Amino acid sequence: MIRTLLGPQNRNLWFWVFVGPFAVGLALFTYVPLLWSVWLSFFDAHNTVTPTEFVGLDNYASMLGDGAFLRSLGTFLLFSAFIVPATYVLSLGLALMVNRVRFAQAFFRSVFFLPTACSYVVASLVWKLSLFNGVRFGLANTVLGWFGADQTAWLSTTHPPWYWLVIVTVRLWLQAGFYMILFLAGLQRISPRLYEAAAVDGAKPGWQTFRHITFPQLRATSVAVVLLLVINAFQAFDEFYNLLSDSRGYPPYARPPLVYLYYIALGSEQNLGLGSAGAVILALIIAVATIVQARWFGLGRKED
Repeated sequence: MIRTLLGPQNRNLWFWVFVGPFAVGLALFTYVPLLWSVWLSFFDAHNTVTPTEFVGLDNYASMLGDGAFLRSLGTFLLFSAFIVPATYVLSLGLALMVNRVRFAQAFFRSVFFLPTACSYVVASLVWKLSLFNGVRFGLANTVLGWFGADQTAWLSTTHPPWYWLVIVTVRLWLQAGFYMILFLAGLQRISPRLYEAAAVDGAKPGWQTFRHITFPQLRATSVAVVLLLVINAFQAFDEFYNLLSDSRGYPPYARPPLVYLYYIALGSEQNLGLGSAGAVILALIIAVATIVQARWFGLGRKED
């Protein structure tokens, strides 16, 4: 077997030298925990990762009948309804703008991409403590005070739910630059001859050219961006937890699935079996949603 892996005359030796440590790390820290989580979901695992009482599908039935878990999925749907179209439009707009810049294009590309390198935890704390602080020292309340408006407790006001503004804007700032790069790559793949032919046919630059040439040519990129946005929305945790939790705990509103499962598995209940079942259900929902979207948008279909 070793000879097969190394190949004739040990030609694959350096491949395994460089790839081997990463493959081992991926197996230990990704695949083993995934399989262990699936295994735990079939057991009564209170305060232990080595349970002995097999309960079958009881944990799955409990999660699917749990109103709090179902409400957390509703929170995800609402979050997706905000963040997916907002990020798509903003990142596409930034890409179109940067692509048309004739000078310092690398500078603007780097400026818009830099927030991607920022930690979600750090950005959430900046938004919470500086921009949308619920006292008069917060930037948002300071600006509102210039116009005579009352102070707003952004993260604790539920009628209207101003906390959505804070959550969506921090995620928008963090990820728009990444998707802008994807759209830029798509824009640079469009042949200039298409625009030249359109100009010869009388197409006007601007909206008409964008609608009939640019946007259709970005179809594959758009599908990939939407899929990634939906998957990332399912995985939302850091901004919700760091923005809304405090010394009193997490409020009963705006709990996405991962936050709810975190409290089930690692909170006061310490029910790792129930939390694992919820994680498996969430993973299946993500997989099904991704496949349905890919089929709906025709991902991988040969272009006409």
